[in-house]
Amino acid sequence: MRFEFADCLLDTESFKLFRTGDVQPVEPQVFDLLRVLVVNAGKLVSRDQLIEEVWGGRIVSEATISARINAARTAVGDDGKTQAVIRTVPRRGIELVVPVSHVGQAEEHIPAPAPPASQTIRYTTSADGTQLAYAISGKADAPPLLRASHHVTHLEMDWASPFWRPFFDALGGQHRLIRYDMRGTGLSDGAGTDHDMARHVEDLAAVADAAGLDRFPILANLNSAAVAIRYAAENPDRVSRLIIQQGYARGRALRGGASEPSENDPFVNLLRGDGWGDPQNGYMRAWMSMTAPTLTYNEATAMIGLIAAASSISDVLASRQTIDRFDARPYLERVKAPTLVIHARSDIVHPLAEGRVIAAGIPDAEFRVVESANTLCVPSDPTWGEQTEAILEFLARD
Repeated sequence: MRFEFADCLLDTESFKLFRTGDVQPVEPQVFDLLRVLVVNAGKLVSRDQLIEEVWGGRIVSEATISARINAARTAVGDDGKTQAVIRTVPRRGIELVVPVSHVGQAEEHIPAPAPPASQTIRYTTSADGTQLAYAISGKADAPPLLRASHHVTHLEMDWASPFWRPFFDALGGQHRLIRYDMRGTGLSDGAGTDHDMARHVEDLAAVADAAGLDRFPILANLNSAAVAIRYAAENPDRVSRLIIQQGYARGRALRGGASEPSENDPFVNLLRGDGWGDPQNGYMRAWMSMTAPTLTYNEATAMIGLIAAASSISDVLASRQTIDRFDARPYLERVKAPTLVIHARSDIVHPLAEGRVIAAGIPDAEFRVVESANTLCVPSDPTWGEQTEAILEFLARD
């Protein structure tokens, strides 16, 4: 069934939302929320009805519901102040307040989809001669956003991945997005190298310079958080905003209870042996279940294949010898850029305490805790929309 309203078309068969003919990237719960609203157009949809039809009756927080409503408004070109399309009735529910018409199957009624979004991949050279691959996507005339690289990325494969592409599209809808592959992973060189954090800071700087960035925000997660923190501290005139999503300032080897030597770390040992990249290998499954415990069996299988293709096990283990000893704590208080720290409450790989270290160390940093256990935030994570909306809102501030 297809529903037309305002300048939008919601296609419940292809699970796509169009606005002015262009596909709008929305995560599944936002799509389901819009479907409930168009089916009940002109009627008040209660909170209980939303929970039943969108979340299957599961317990969800008010913050999660609000985040999905805000994301739905953004997707249809509305906002919480205007409420020209989606109206909130305090303590009662929400309502679609524009006329809705059912559209038949005739081809002329279907907006022509926008040409497939593309990315441009280029290379630059870091200070020590290492070649780094970086990609540019999103709106060419929009404000830039640099997403720092974590230890297992692949520009081409991530772009085609259902795990990462929705996030890139959401960011690219409002920004010119610059991403790069860390040395030793994806399309970048430096395989098998064991360089200290300073080299990784030089890599970030090389990509920013090559992309022509002057003053720009940085989004970082996992090990790239420490790199971004140090870069922001050393270059306060260039970093306009800093967002740390599930990151850490101190590597695993520097935390209380860390195994010494790090080769005895059970998390690292799960990666050893002949099972790297084999979704049927029990150790690989155990490692993935620690990293993203809410993934379904099929999602975990796909994720294992993606990250294994991005880097070999020898390169991953070599990188871990470096990133497990990253320490950005001396740089925290020197960060001047407005900072948002987002961290999953129940992550066991990089616990909540690591997010607190960053938020407490950077002056006036905002700390947002989300109800998730995933180190990797993918669209099926219940907090994906909340985290994405928080990032976009923070970037949009004056």
